[in-house]
Amino acid sequence: MAKNGINPALAERLKRRNALPAPGELTARLLRGDRAALSRAITLVESQHPEHQALARRVVNACLPHSGKSVRIGITGSPGVGKSTFIEALGGYLIDDQKERVAVLAVDPSSPVTHGSILGDKTRMQELSHRLEAFVRPSAAGRELGGVARTTRETIVLVEAAGYGVVLVETVGVGQSETTVRSLVDCFLLLLLPNAGDELQGIKRGVVEMADLIAINKADGDHLPAARTARRAYRDSLHLFPPRSGGWSPTVHLMSAQERTGIAELWEQGIQRYLQHTRSNGFFADQRQQQSAAWFERALDARLRRLFSDRKPLMDALAARRRAVLDGTTSPFVAAEELIELFLRELRG
Repeated sequence: MAKNGINPALAERLKRRNALPAPGELTARLLRGDRAALSRAITLVESQHPEHQALARRVVNACLPHSGKSVRIGITGSPGVGKSTFIEALGGYLIDDQKERVAVLAVDPSSPVTHGSILGDKTRMQELSHRLEAFVRPSAAGRELGGVARTTRETIVLVEAAGYGVVLVETVGVGQSETTVRSLVDCFLLLLLPNAGDELQGIKRGVVEMADLIAINKADGDHLPAARTARRAYRDSLHLFPPRSGGWSPTVHLMSAQERTGIAELWEQGIQRYLQHTRSNGFFADQRQQQSAAWFERALDARLRRLFSDRKPLMDALAARRRAVLDGTTSPFVAAEELIELFLRELRG
């Protein structure tokens, strides 16, 4: 036993466990489909530690040429619609019937007070999370708008490089900024309940306009007549929306995640038809390019903000200018210009 009461052998094991892996080694393991390496890489991407971020950037960059071959599907819907049950049913179908490997990126809402998150999707998807062909990764949304986590884009690259052919992105639920998920995926699926009436008016118009497909869940038993009525109502309402990019007319499908019915039809007649349509007219490739451009712009904005936060004088100046704007003693335009000038002087030394 060492003088400080710590066992030297244990201390050495802890040191090795916490040591950062070499980027080449971590990337090689990930490309072989090593789940532990994939989890470690995602943890590094999610970390705020500068050393972790530097390593994560190298790994993501090395994985980028091996990504892009999957189908990316965004899944959203209001709380209680059955997103997790649906994903488990769809994931099981894809693994068993389509022989696919499935990655699920499930974003849990964070507390606005503590910024903590339950991260309970592995509990809700017990069957899928135990399948060797599936990888379920819950992440906290944190302060991010748009229903996705800050690092969802990078995580998609990593799971694709690890060999997962279908990536399901479950968002936190329908909200005003939920449409950010559209800049991540190839196909955007909106889940609804079998209640027509005034429900359609309560759904955010922006989310419906973004949806490529609508699936009415819980279309079983006594709910089936209401689900069929809802399908007619949604189909009629969709005609009122402006024409979609890519020339696709959204379709409405009935299914029951609990009963595992309608899943195959949704995949084959809905998702696959949509993908075939967008690939044949070039919209699929164009959309992927637009998403890469949006990723670049977001990464650039985040890096510029970090340059500010790394310099205390700039952060002090930022706080002072913010107070001046709130007090009405200066305009946001002047305050921003002064900060940029100060930032450039800091860079020049």
